[in-house]
Amino acid sequence: MDKKNALRAGALAAGTTLMMLLMSSPALALTRDDGDDPGHGLSVIQTLGLYVAIPLALFGTIAGLVMVLDKSKIRTVKPGAEKTRAKA
Repeated sequence: MDKKNALRAGALAAGTTLMMLLMSSPALALTRDDGDDPGHGLSVIQTLGLYVAIPLALFGTIAGLVMVLDKSKIRTVKPGAEKTRAKA
């Protein structure tokens, strides 16, 4: 019985995918719209800088500022650490 349900689910998924592929219209990327004026493309270095380096730098800057400007004095203490401090 389990094989039958798996086969049915696989056939349904494959059929749905096939129908989506057949019914979808092709992308009209080559047809220019009125007023469409695309600029020059980005090089690989520019693309990596824009989508990888700049977000990582922003993340690092924000995380660094949060850590440096943290004013909270509350620190968590392990349960066994209070006893060892009292003995010393």
